[in-house]
Amino acid sequence: MTVSDRWLLPDGVEDILPPLAGRIESLRRDVMDTCQRWGYQLVIPPLIEYLESLFTGTGNDLELQTFKLTDQLTGRMMGVRADMTPQAARIDAHTLGQEGITRLCYAGHVLHTRPRHMLTGRTPIQAGCELFGSGSEAADMEVISLMLETLRVAGLPHIHLDLAHVAIYESLIGEAGFDRDTESAIFDAMARKSVPELDELLGQCASGSAGARLRELARVSGGPEALSEARRILQGASDSLDAALDQLGRVSEVLSRDYPDISFGFDFCELRGYNYHTGLVFAAYVPGHGDSVAKGGRYDAIGSDFGRARPATGFSLDIRALVSLGERVARKAGAVWAPADDDPALEGVISGLRMTETVVRALPEDEGVNPAARGCDRELVKLNGQWVVQKLG
Repeated sequence: MTVSDRWLLPDGVEDILPPLAGRIESLRRDVMDTCQRWGYQLVIPPLIEYLESLFTGTGNDLELQTFKLTDQLTGRMMGVRADMTPQAARIDAHTLGQEGITRLCYAGHVLHTRPRHMLTGRTPIQAGCELFGSGSEAADMEVISLMLETLRVAGLPHIHLDLAHVAIYESLIGEAGFDRDTESAIFDAMARKSVPELDELLGQCASGSAGARLRELARVSGGPEALSEARRILQGASDSLDAALDQLGRVSEVLSRDYPDISFGFDFCELRGYNYHTGLVFAAYVPGHGDSVAKGGRYDAIGSDFGRARPATGFSLDIRALVSLGERVARKAGAVWAPADDDPALEGVISGLRMTETVVRALPEDEGVNPAARGCDRELVKLNGQWVVQKLG
């Protein structure tokens, strides 16, 4: 690497500079404050852990996204976290070990080996909440409602929420009894919503069979009419499928009542996190952005892999993405310019102001500089022997 190249950063990795850095930090604080007002306690997991801990319970979904390195103290393999959800599950199951309900929230950088989406980088600032100890529908509703509240705080307009339930695909694919290769091909086609591929893979399935129902279901998405169509396709299939559809109906009904300005839909091809989600899953979108802005769902199985089975549900989002997509009004920065004066009285005034204000103290090199160029809208001036704050003229 030449001297002129030493400033370059890897693809998908970037510095966050003023004023964007300030906007991101402001939103991070507000999101965490919102979560804590709902009773979620802040945790700060480590940036690196042993691979076994990072991948436990996730079905190794994160393995390809995780940077790996060798611990020089033990020789064991470690990973830089690509998702903080497994860390929160470990903290609940092993570190805290509390009985009853535990609510945790977190925010911090994660690192991906490659961008998750073409509109994102490799160092998202992930924030989220996890609720442990309740398998109730009320817990699912609380988490979804809190996620929508954080999006409101971020100033996101025109939110669309997709609801799905992994038990639907899980039940049908299990009943169909396909071999492993065929099942893998069906899963891939469903995840990509490739109807032609599914027609080829499932076209020979008898009418009313699990495979035929899967093929029909792949064509179903949309609003309340999609749920009605899914009920028709799955009618008489099994009690577990009826229960999953009933839950989707109840949740969407309550959310439609409580959030009339948000549109809702159903996506029966949604298989994100299928290897570790166990029930209701959800994702929020805004127009013009191809990837979800927040997502989550129920994952009751992870705790057992840490030695303590616990029902769990939660959501996560990317603070950086919310800042770029939201219509949040930036807080007026403003600062007070203090001259390079050695008056002892000035020192006391500056100390007092800095309890609530930003004060920029001039240095000798600032002679002749316009204070506005330093982000100041006011200045300290001496009038009648007293230092007072005045607007910049």
